[in-house]
Amino acid sequence: MGELDNASALARLRERFIAHIAVERGLSAATVAAYESDLGKYFAWLGERGIDDPAHISRRDVEDYVAHLDAAGDSARSKARRLASVHMFHRFALAEHVVADDVSAAVKPPKGAGTLPDVLTVDEVARLLDAVPQPAVKPAVMGERGASVVSAEDAVLLRDKALLEFMYATGSRVSEAVGADLADIDLDEHVARLTGKGSKQRLVPLGTYACEALHRYIAAGRPALESAAKTKPERRAIFLNKRGKRLSRQSVWEIVRLAGERAHIDKPLHPHTLRHSFATHLIQGGADVRTVQELLGHASVTTTQIYTHVSPENLIETYLTAHPRAR
Repeated sequence: MGELDNASALARLRERFIAHIAVERGLSAATVAAYESDLGKYFAWLGERGIDDPAHISRRDVEDYVAHLDAAGDSARSKARRLASVHMFHRFALAEHVVADDVSAAVKPPKGAGTLPDVLTVDEVARLLDAVPQPAVKPAVMGERGASVVSAEDAVLLRDKALLEFMYATGSRVSEAVGADLADIDLDEHVARLTGKGSKQRLVPLGTYACEALHRYIAAGRPALESAAKTKPERRAIFLNKRGKRLSRQSVWEIVRLAGERAHIDKPLHPHTLRHSFATHLIQGGADVRTVQELLGHASVTTTQIYTHVSPENLIETYLTAHPRAR
């Protein structure tokens, strides 16, 4: 207890806050880590100002911190997220009767610049998904028991193809994809169960391409990866790494990046690019916003509405066909 006793009042409250969101509120490890990271930056900045007691933080301090983030070049989204963490911390301090009022309450997040999410065209998605070379797997050995024997390299290729198809077919978050278990998919019914934020579950369809890629991987690739485990093999997870353990979020970033290089796509690529593209292509194909909201697992339709933007190509085409003096 000595180290904690010697810590500043701010540091002690921070530890209580982290324990509160992790244990009492039951937030995911990734969400807790995000709060720790955001507040770590906030407390480091307060420390540079000589502030080590939550009672000494003023509204001006919070406003100056937001200005500091702006000067550091943080995006509007990053600033909004970090300020949200600050808001939650100060509300916790008030609820714990550590401070008399919430000095952050009146500080509003900066308005975004209206930037649209990174989205691939349908053709670019096809190139990305087809960029992973696929080994030949004989149909005769693709039985229900998955007795096929493939090399470690081929197993990884089968996995990467199945992962990319799964993420585009379902619009899943990266955490939902790596967290998916074999029991969560039904390839006969073409459906997957995803567990999103707050442990909320939803059912999403699986297209034919995704089902075929998953079938090949589960029958031939996954057994090879599972057998590579040096300790107790992973029996539940769909997607495994080369050591037979559940695939990590960081590995998914690398898989998407490599596929983008193979497909010669110059746009910035990350796992969420497939989710953004999934939503945008559904909207462009005629799906209504409420349906896309359910498929994405958004709590509010407002979040989904960013995907209702009109592409420049569609805008120009509509203008040329609709305006009486466009031609």
